[in-house]
Amino acid sequence: MKTFVEDVLKGQGDNYIFPFFWQHGESEDVLREYMKVIHESNIGAVCVEARPHPDFAGPRWWHDMDIILDEARKRNMKVWILDDAHFPTGYANGLLPQKEDSLCKQYLAYNCADIYGPVAEASLHVAELAHYAPTIHDFVNPIFDEQNPRKFDDDQLFAVVAARVLEGDTVSRDTVVLTDKVKDGWLEWDAPEGVWRIFVFYLTRNGGGKTNYINMLDADSCHVQIEAVYEPHYAHYKDDFGKTIAGFFSDEPAVGNTKGFAFDESIGRKKMHLPWNKDMNAMMEERLGKDYVKVLPALWTAMDDDLETGRTRYGYMDAVTELISKSFSGQIGKWCEDHGVEYIGHIVEDGGQHSRLGSSMGHFFRAMKGQHMAGIDDIGNQVIPGGDYNRRLDGFAKGGQGEFFHFELGKLGSSYAHIDPKKQGRAMCEIFGAYGWNTGVKTMKYLADHFLVQGLNYFVPHAFSPKAFPDPDCPPHFYAHGENPQYRHFGKLMAYMNRMCHLFNHGRSVVQAALLYHGEAEWSGGYMFDQKPARELMEHQIDFDIVPADVFAFGEYFNTGLTPAGEKEGMALLEINGNTYKALVLPYSQFITQAVARFIIKAQKEGFPVVFVDGRPEGICDVPKEVSAELMREMEGCGCVAALCELAGCLQGKGVCEISLDQSFKRFRYYHYVQDQAHIYMFFNGDPGQCFDGTVTVSAAGPAFRYDAMENRMYKADVKDLGGESRITLKLAPGESAVFIFDECVDNLPEFYTGSGRNRKVEGPWQVSLCETKQYPDFKPLAVVDELHDIGRLARDFSGFIRYENTFTLSGDSDLPEKLVIDQAYEGVEVWVNDSYAGMVIALPYVFDIKDKVKTGENTLRIEVATTLYRKVSGMEDKNNPFRNPPIVQEPIGIIGDVRACVY
Repeated sequence: MKTFVEDVLKGQGDNYIFPFFWQHGESEDVLREYMKVIHESNIGAVCVEARPHPDFAGPRWWHDMDIILDEARKRNMKVWILDDAHFPTGYANGLLPQKEDSLCKQYLAYNCADIYGPVAEASLHVAELAHYAPTIHDFVNPIFDEQNPRKFDDDQLFAVVAARVLEGDTVSRDTVVLTDKVKDGWLEWDAPEGVWRIFVFYLTRNGGGKTNYINMLDADSCHVQIEAVYEPHYAHYKDDFGKTIAGFFSDEPAVGNTKGFAFDESIGRKKMHLPWNKDMNAMMEERLGKDYVKVLPALWTAMDDDLETGRTRYGYMDAVTELISKSFSGQIGKWCEDHGVEYIGHIVEDGGQHSRLGSSMGHFFRAMKGQHMAGIDDIGNQVIPGGDYNRRLDGFAKGGQGEFFHFELGKLGSSYAHIDPKKQGRAMCEIFGAYGWNTGVKTMKYLADHFLVQGLNYFVPHAFSPKAFPDPDCPPHFYAHGENPQYRHFGKLMAYMNRMCHLFNHGRSVVQAALLYHGEAEWSGGYMFDQKPARELMEHQIDFDIVPADVFAFGEYFNTGLTPAGEKEGMALLEINGNTYKALVLPYSQFITQAVARFIIKAQKEGFPVVFVDGRPEGICDVPKEVSAELMREMEGCGCVAALCELAGCLQGKGVCEISLDQSFKRFRYYHYVQDQAHIYMFFNGDPGQCFDGTVTVSAAGPAFRYDAMENRMYKADVKDLGGESRITLKLAPGESAVFIFDECVDNLPEFYTGSGRNRKVEGPWQVSLCETKQYPDFKPLAVVDELHDIGRLARDFSGFIRYENTFTLSGDSDLPEKLVIDQAYEGVEVWVNDSYAGMVIALPYVFDIKDKVKTGENTLRIEVATTLYRKVSGMEDKNNPFRNPPIVQEPIGIIGDVRACVY
């Protein structure tokens, strides 16, 4: 048995959990108490967040940080620091208003006027149009408005371009540059016949997003973030850097060229100010030529040449995201490396926003290139058990796309961890935040497994808040000053997650297909979201990584190459950073980059499969038209086209698959990881109501055992060797996961209970009593019930512990049960038989080992169920407050169904 398994069995695995620890300026006693309870939750680190703190990087902040670091040293914990005073990162602790205007955001914007020609000696007051003036479209929800925005007086004319307006709103690619015809602020022009739109392009620092946030395109502006946050922390805690202080966390930094969170800032599809800086002119000339101003209208308006429009938009976004990558995350990552710490975080990903401007950073992969882990977040009911196919009723991303959150979000993070050498296989997920007080360990376990099985292996639970209970800020809060009944159950979950993450680190994933990132296609033309083929692959158990075009453009950095057929597995393989792929899948893309095109041409020669989903590309978006035409001729006959609904079958026919089920089960997920030559398989039943009961055939062979990470035990594995592969017989309850490890043989392991055997219902009556969390174990009688049902019927506003007591009689040794099974419970359950503790279970299946606790004759049974805090907090709210959260559909509390004793 390999070392990594021995680590977790001995309780010696590393820590992979660092929850947000919010700071409001609490007392020393409270801070020390919270560090203690976090540590006692089986967590070895915190991420200190200053968002609510009144004095970030001031005397009170250093006082509070001294206390936190002192406790961390005593407990051998690590500390991460969220890198700004306010959300999102980029506020630079309010330092920017003290800096010169040149460090503030700058935009390329336009105003326009139409003229119906011919008109001789037409004139236009360009000076009036070459500056920002607010319109009705600039007013959004006041919650996003900036108080006292900074005013700038350096607006300047950039270019004047006239474009013939064709039918509809398309303009001709044959534009006329009129900048040199502007004299003393006036344009004079003999307008030809037709409808012409005169675009007056200007540079401005007014009218975009918040003026007190840094310019993500500008290295000098981004350095203000370092000056305001990073350097002061180093000055105070130099000796802790790389020791107790692990690094810094950026939370959803944004280009911020628009206000709020509309999630629709896709280039060319919305009128908006476009980010700019002093380097952009040269970069646009490099990509589009010295006369690129002729095509500037294409950044907002479609031209009559799709390829020209796509090339212009791609060129702009390519330049912007390159600058963001170097100026922001690249610069901060380098600073952290130089100072012995790491840099992590995530951007806004919601519903495709990760490839857009506005509240995100234009390109998921480039935005976080300087970070040392890949990062995503799952907050606000984005992933919901059973919610993979519908739009949310409300919440983020205008209702939210269940398809994106369930099929693409997690894979973005794990894919980047796999392909980028800097990430070292590490993918972080901020999780649980803003799900509400109704969210407890049962749902948290589901969410953790959902992301673990997609390859996430570090977690930032959101959050521990030391503010007075009930803090309404983005619950749930895991301790809540001792009010949370599930605090101990949460600790059990954290131990589970740490063990699982230890299994999925320091090795490599076994993935079948590479799925091309849709970002560049969205910039340049028609496209298909990655989530569409991602869903098709997941539902047919074909694992994949999402890869950007940059893996082909910068192959040396990503260690990208093709292994010719015959050297490995008898077929050509794509290699990226040591990971191998059996096929490249392209979601429909009207245009692709030349790097992708050249790879496809090479792949055809080497016999490596390339599959275009729903159609082939029409051109190349980052080269002149004549080069595009030549590359398209070379690509003729390369790869194959498959309809989206036929994608999985196409890949399976080419041998691009690794596991198979004996029955179709769309919500069955798997993850294959190799650690020290041992093969680890995680299986997860993501269906909230249907049990999986069947067989799974996998490519690994040899001795195997089943590992229960929740209880940290090994069991016999029901595995049949098929000669080079293995068939696993498996039963998973809704939301249940399982781990099988193919490794050295371990003798004398017990069998894993799968629900078989003789069951006997424990009949009522049941004595039911209640206890609020802080009064535990002072239970008060509630009722005597014959059948188990929702206790909320009897105690509508109750949150805390529900105790069930009963007795049952056993007639002889042959009747002695080995397991106690509870059909369903809400949520964390503990069991005592004859006053002997039988353990804690936090999610289905609720099975307890009672073999050594029962006896012939009368037995006592005590079950305690911990609820969420939702009902208590809801009962405390002012029902007349118009800003309170509306009622939600509540799950029951307590035990539902039967309690059964099982002999097997």
